[in-house]
Parts: sequence; C-alpha cells; structure tokens
Amino acid sequence: MKDAMTPMERVLTTLGHEEPDRVPYFLLLTGHGAQLLNMHPEEYFSNGKNVARAQLKMQETYGHDCFYPFFYASLETQAWGGSTVFYDDGPPNAGKPIIESFEQIDELEVPDVMGHKGFDEVRKAINILYREKGEDIPIIGIVMSPFSLPVMQMGFDRYFDLMYEDREKFWKLMDVNKQFCTEWANSQLEAGATAICYFDPVSSPTIVPRETFLETGYKIAKDTIGNINGAVATHLASGRSMPILEDLQDTGAAALGVSAMEDLAELKDRCEGKISLLGNLNAIEMRHWTAEQADNKVRQAIQKAGDGGGYILSDNHGEMVWDVSHETLLNIANAVKKYGSYPLQK
Repeated sequence: MKDAMTPMERVLTTLGHEEPDRVPYFLLLTGHGAQLLNMHPEEYFSNGKNVARAQLKMQETYGHDCFYPFFYASLETQAWGGSTVFYDDGPPNAGKPIIESFEQIDELEVPDVMGHKGFDEVRKAINILYREKGEDIPIIGIVMSPFSLPVMQMGFDRYFDLMYEDREKFWKLMDVNKQFCTEWANSQLEAGATAICYFDPVSSPTIVPRETFLETGYKIAKDTIGNINGAVATHLASGRSMPILEDLQDTGAAALGVSAMEDLAELKDRCEGKISLLGNLNAIEMRHWTAEQADNKVRQAIQKAGDGGGYILSDNHGEMVWDVSHETLLNIANAVKKYGSYPLQK
C-alpha cells in the first residue's frame, strides 16, 4: 500500500489518471449540514459561517475527500430577481419563473455576481474552508450551466418552446447566461474554490437528443468551460451520458458525474485516460440501504471503475438526498476504506 495522501493529493493523482493510495470519495452533503446544526434550512443557508462549520464537521466525521459548500440551485435565480421556497425537511426549490415571455429576454441584464448577498455568503463559506483546510482538501464550487439554468428562469415547457421555436431569442438568453455563469464560477475560484462543478442536466440524452445537444449545450459548454479559470467537472445530475461521452470529453471538462442508469464498467472503458468519472451510487435507493447493501454497492463500483485511477466514488445525482442516514454515510465511508486501497483487491 502506498503512503497515505492528503485528500488534495489523492484527488489530483486520480484526475491525472494514476492510482493514489486509495479511491477518493465525495459525499456531496448539503442539507445534512442543516440537520447537523439543528437549523431550519432557511436559517442555515442564510450565513456562510453555518455552511462552513457544518462542512468541516461532516468531513471530519466521514473522512471524505472534498468540501461541498453548495447552498441550493435557485440561489442563482435569486440573483436575477427570483425567489426560493424553503421546506422544513427537504431541499429548497425555485419559486415563480422570472421570464414569462420571450420578449423579456431582450431586456435582461447580467446580474452583478459581486453584489448579491446570497453569493457573498457562498464565497464566505468557501473562504473559511480555504483558510481552515484549503491546501489539503479540495473545495468544490458549483454553477448551473447557461443551458440548464433556464429551467428555473422560465420553467421547462416555456424553455423548450424557446429552444425549438425561437433560436434567435434562445441565443440571446445563452449569451447573458454564459457571462453570468463564468463570472459566478470565477468569483468562487477567487474566494478559494479548488474546482467548479458545472451542473448541466438538460444536456443529457435523458432530456434532449444528441443532435439538439450538439447544436446547443455542447457549444455552450465548450465556450463557458473555456472561460472558467480552473478545473471543471461536468455533472448531468442523474442523466445519462453514454450517447454523448466523446462530445463531453471534448468540452474541456476534467471529470464527469455519471448516472446509476448506465454501466460503470462500460463508462470507464470508454473514458479511461480521457476524462475522470464521478459516481455512480444511486442517490434514491441509498435512502433504504442496509449496511450490507452499502458495502456491496461500494465494492462493485470500485471493482468496475477503480483500476488505473481516473475515478472518484460518489452518488449519481450531485447532491446527497436529505434522508440518507448518518449510518449509511458511515457505511459508505468504511466500505471505501475497506475495498478502495491500491492495489485494488481482485
């Protein structure tokens, strides 16, 4: 067994398609922090100090290889004047869409990412984590892709009407969204984030056909990722990637979050040496796993994708479901340590 590495060394080694001391694992915990501090989600996410404190405690408890100071997706639409609905026991959700007609797109102006309190709190959390342990543990910043953000800006139906019926207005919206996404990503990197997770579920063939993706989301990702001043991982948030794997490799992303609906061994075979994989434990089924099931699922994932590096074990969604138990998280962590040390058991 190789000498123990820091999480930063471990992750950088695997992203370089080499084997570290063990398979890295990311527990992408958000709402669990509110539970830990016994706070309502609205109170918890109102102050970056809360998020940083919980991230530090959870990493200490579970030993995973990153900090994940993601608040909630609709924080981005709040910057455009939108609202968020908070729940007692689940993730916040976007309120009413801010774009109700195609004509409004002509009037849109890119929000100032440095002038929004919610974003200030995210940067505060990142900065605290960086000061505490940023040299040793990767800090993952998060953005919604310009191509996927309109689901919250407009609603699914209206956005798909725009995409297929008015490409001129569609590209106007993409232009402002690309600028917003790039500036928001780079401000997180400047605050101390190590890398950016680029959430892009609409690009998945689960949602749009490859032909549409190549005309739209692919070009947008290539432009946007190229302007982000750090490493980027693309995440399709449970969506399938197999039909567009080579296209995603061509966007400049260093890693790809992959779906539980696809075979991890086949994904690894097609991506080996080209793009690292993140996944693909089933985030929904995980809520009901026994200790034995957690052990088996982790072992199988490592056997399928661990060889040669280029693999980080995580859930398939990009965010741990709120009611995954403390015991299950510990069982996952213990199983990685049991089966994930290099050289891997055959």
